Amino acid sequence: MRIAIYGKRFDETFGSYVQTLIDLIVERNVSLTVEKGFFEFMRDAIPDCPTLPTFAHSSDLKEVDFVISIGGDGTLLDTVTLVRDSEIPVLGINTGRLGFLSLVDVDSIAKAVDSLIDGKFAIDKRSLIHAESTNNTFGEFPFALNELTLLNKERNSMIAVQTMVNGIYMNTYWADGLIVATPTGSTAYSLSCGGPIIMPDSGNFIVTPIAPHNLNARPFVLSDQNTISLKPDGRDSQFLVHLDSRAYSIEKNDIVHISLAPFRFHLVNLHDQNFFTTIRNKLGWGLDIRN
Repeated sequence: MRIAIYGKRFDETFGSYVQTLIDLIVERNVSLTVEKGFFEFMRDAIPDCPTLPTFAHSSDLKEVDFVISIGGDGTLLDTVTLVRDSEIPVLGINTGRLGFLSLVDVDSIAKAVDSLIDGKFAIDKRSLIHAESTNNTFGEFPFALNELTLLNKERNSMIAVQTMVNGIYMNTYWADGLIVATPTGSTAYSLSCGGPIIMPDSGNFIVTPIAPHNLNARPFVLSDQNTISLKPDGRDSQFLVHLDSRAYSIEKNDIVHISLAPFRFHLVNLHDQNFFTTIRNKLGWGLDIRN
């Protein structure tokens, strides 16, 4: 077995936990490799950090069985650009804040390592968005696990987003922006803008306007077998499209086509983890004296 570790800078209080993670994996005689930039940070942050093999590119993960993401949900989203369509399972260890995707808290690292190596886990297959544009704007990895967000580049006025479904006119949203989210992204930006929570395996897209000026515009749920097309218009000549945390610039009247990606992101769930437990814990459901 070979495990890769990817992460971002963490607070010094987490240094001992990361050291424990590395020690446990090495003790189980598992081959380990660490993303190069993260390893350079680890050498300064962890006093007894051992010398470990490193990787720098997605192509270096061909022989890897699992990726462990250390950080928050943003860090785990970045692993999507590493594993790409390889469907290498990813386990998230949460050193961030809320953590809808990075589900393992640092006090459960030992249990998580044992479960991963002993095969005591389930794979949660998450759908992704595939984005295409008139001018091929989104480069070699035009995919997003959470959402595609269309915004005014200058943030100084609202925009009008003409929205089509399978070439049929749906609506024009006058708003600060528009989100098209996957079920995974339903607990992210879309939720904060009033969108619904969707089960991960529901097979849907959620169209959620950001601060809509036409107040009768509400979030809309549709099957992910549809293709959604967005055409922005407004006072400015350029707009921003975010695929998760990656930003791209498009021109006025460029058309963005959104469809279901042809592969899935494989998220590791330990046996005591499930969607409803996560929602209850993160959103405080059931916190009532009657329960």
